[in-house]
Amino acid sequence: MSRLLPFYKYHGTGNDFIMVDQRHNRHLKGDEQTLIARLCHRHFGIGADGLILLQLRDGYDFEMVYFNADGRPSSMCGNGARCTVAFANALGIHKTDYHFLAPDGPHRARQRANGWIEIEMKPVGSIEAGEGFYYLDTGSPHYIRFVPDVDKVDVVQEGQAVRYAERFRAEGTNVNFVTQQNNHLDVATYERGVEDETLSCGTGVTAAALAAAQESNMPAGTHCSPVWTKGGQLEVCFEREPTGGFRNIWLCGPAQYVFQGRFNLSPLLPPS
Repeated sequence: MSRLLPFYKYHGTGNDFIMVDQRHNRHLKGDEQTLIARLCHRHFGIGADGLILLQLRDGYDFEMVYFNADGRPSSMCGNGARCTVAFANALGIHKTDYHFLAPDGPHRARQRANGWIEIEMKPVGSIEAGEGFYYLDTGSPHYIRFVPDVDKVDVVQEGQAVRYAERFRAEGTNVNFVTQQNNHLDVATYERGVEDETLSCGTGVTAAALAAAQESNMPAGTHCSPVWTKGGQLEVCFEREPTGGFRNIWLCGPAQYVFQGRFNLSPLLPPS
């Protein structure tokens, strides 16, 4: 008998995810690394940058469990979180303000009148300023390099050089190339776990906006930074503290349903 996995596909500015509703049935245990990697494979599976389980969790509207395309559990995914909120709403979890659990802890979320989903990110107390780069954690680790034109950067080659450098080889880091325009940032990202360039990265654009605020010595107060990725436009709003830290950080952007279906897991499972 076939074992069919019901799934949904969502994307946030081209950063795409397989969504699985586990509120009433546990389709995946979460330790099936090879299987999840196969589901995310662009040629042999459904195809996605990651897979997300939406589960019930006491004290929260839901829990988001995230896996990279390599099948391994991972840290916070900003675009994935926005897609999970949209998915929850489509499943009938209707809220004005959401309170959910993600890999890096509790988060709040809300929906704008234009349909954009806003996710509150974790505060960032400090940013490491190195020689030609910034490094910070926005729920996932991010290396930021400002460049004259992101479109002229070989994101995969240069991203891999940083991601597999001695400092980052074991745990990995995401690598972002950022160009400051007059009224927005252009960002291109190499993602660990996917081990390739993605069209967008939510925690990455958040890190880029904060690093740009430090780079330009932005004054204390509330700011919103438009960010353009290869998959579309996002916005990062934040409050810069007099001490230089950041709080009240919100990642804002679209989250869109693509399609749904059922995937036959039987050929990929060991004989029972």
